[in-house]
Amino acid sequence: MSKKKTILFVFWLSMPFFTSFAQVSEVSTLSFEEFLGFVKKYHPVAKQAQLKISAGQATLLQARGGFDPKIAVDYDQKRFKGDEYFELLNTTFKIPTWFGIELKGAFEQNEGVFLNPQNNVPENGLYSAGISLPLGQGLLINNRMAALKQAKIFQQLSLAERDLEVNNILYESAIAYFEWYIAYQNWQLSQNFYANAQERYIGIKQRAVSGDLPAIDTLEAGIVVQNRFLSMEQARLDHVKAKLDLSNFLWIENNIPLEVNEGIAPEAIVPESIDRLLGTDLLRTFQENLANHPKILALNYKIEALETERRLKADKLKPKIDFEYNFLTQNAEDFDAYFAGDYKTTVRFSLPLFLRKERGELRLSKLKVQDAELDAAYQQLTLENKINAGIAEMNSYREQLVMYDGLVTGYEKLLTAEERKFDLGESSIFLLNSRESALIDSRGKENLALKKLLISKATLFKTLANEVDLP
Repeated sequence: MSKKKTILFVFWLSMPFFTSFAQVSEVSTLSFEEFLGFVKKYHPVAKQAQLKISAGQATLLQARGGFDPKIAVDYDQKRFKGDEYFELLNTTFKIPTWFGIELKGAFEQNEGVFLNPQNNVPENGLYSAGISLPLGQGLLINNRMAALKQAKIFQQLSLAERDLEVNNILYESAIAYFEWYIAYQNWQLSQNFYANAQERYIGIKQRAVSGDLPAIDTLEAGIVVQNRFLSMEQARLDHVKAKLDLSNFLWIENNIPLEVNEGIAPEAIVPESIDRLLGTDLLRTFQENLANHPKILALNYKIEALETERRLKADKLKPKIDFEYNFLTQNAEDFDAYFAGDYKTTVRFSLPLFLRKERGELRLSKLKVQDAELDAAYQQLTLENKINAGIAEMNSYREQLVMYDGLVTGYEKLLTAEERKFDLGESSIFLLNSRESALIDSRGKENLALKKLLISKATLFKTLANEVDLP
């Protein structure tokens, strides 16, 4: 059975987006806010973006595992020709700490005929407790510390990347809704003018039969009807395509896609409400938005992670000096026995003579940091310029829309006056059609200006990477 279903909406006032489906006759409009609610909650890409947070949490958990206490047991035994050559048991318990220090406890019990003298311990075993300390490389930063720091940074980075992906899918869905809205308006407009042309054709035909108008006027009126029908059919096709594009963004639970039914229409758009919803109100200073812009935050997090890597590479230039000290005792229950003077110490030292590998890795890490810093500076300037350009574009389209609104009003008055003159016999069908064509053209340009204004708002929303707050 196909997952495609017809979208039938019932929006309850007490619910954020919707609660159930009902018949189309109950609800016939889909508002922009309700549409964004569907996208943000159910779209697969929006859900995929949420997985980045889970990935960041898993990475952090993995990095914290480097500081988990560890228990180890080594057991080695050899028997040959009836003799027990040796039986070695060594158990250890280690607790890693932040600054490379490692606490250690151990128990050792060995016996056998051919036991190595250094493995001789009391019959009941030997207990030890001590500490392992790096005095050079690994004291202030080591692989465990760097991995944990980078995992915490990656968790914050995943939040910023999630916000960017959600913002992008909301932008694409907003564009689809605006395209659908304008296509629907054009379709309704073409239907109205087609109906007017049909009505005018019937009236002219009746007047031509009565001898009030020449018969040639019926031919011109009929041609207008055909042109209006072709325009209406093209507008209907554009609406169908826009509706299908819109359906790509509509999903419900269990990843079931929805398809917009013929009975669903877009709700009337008020540009000011779009500003409120998308956060493109010009009263808000974009400098404040830019300081917490997800893209800038992501770049800064990357720089921070690369800086941690640079510190780790710089630490590799130090010599390895590992010191280990263990107290020894036969009686683990006697705390004072650990300080009786029995101990075991180990010192390890190593240092490459030329450090060419380490110096090369450090140089590369510095270059990566510089590259990331330059990229962050460039991206910040680019965002500032895009925001300024978006604000200028939005203001321009807003002024154009006001001008087109005035033109439409003027052309409507001219058409009304021309219709009166035509009814009085003081005008011609040619002039009447010219007035109507001018009105149709101005209405189409008005819708186009509105579309450009709405798209500019969506583009500015994407540039600002605002978060949509839905009820």
